[in-house]
This record gives sequence, structure tokens and C-alpha cells, in this order.
Amino acid sequence: MKGIVEERAVELGEYIIENGATVRSTAKKFGVSKSTVHKDVSQRLKGVDPGLYDEVKNILEINKAQRHIRGGMATRKKYKHSL
Repeated sequence: MKGIVEERAVELGEYIIENGATVRSTAKKFGVSKSTVHKDVSQRLKGVDPGLYDEVKNILEINKAQRHIRGGMATRKKYKHSL
């Protein structure tokens, strides 16, 4: 059972890197919770593939920095349609 979790962590990490994906979009794509994705790529991946972990960490930091912008755009879109 342990091997499956590590394989999933690597697969999630590779998906995030290839697509510049967010934790939320990755969770939706793989049918797992955001908590699972976050734990896999921030804790498990570090022990399995440190190089991949560093790449994923950089992408997640970029996503975190842009989060407030995406949230504002979503709010704008929501209220623009309600008028």
C-alpha cells in the first residue's frame, strides 16, 4: 500500500509541473481531496523525489502569490453577471 501513495505523489507533482496547475484543479482532475493533494506534494514527495518537490514547491508559491488576483476576477465575474 505504501508504494501506491508515493506513486500518486509523483504523479500529482508531475501534473502540477506540466500544467502549472493549482492544488484545487489537481484534486478535481484526480478525484481526491485538496488536503490529499497538498499532503502528497508538500510532505510525501519531499522524501520520494526531492528535485520534483522543489519544482512543485516553486509552482505552488507562484499560485499562492496570484491567488488574490484570481479571487478578485471571480468576484467581478459573479457580480457582472448579476446586473
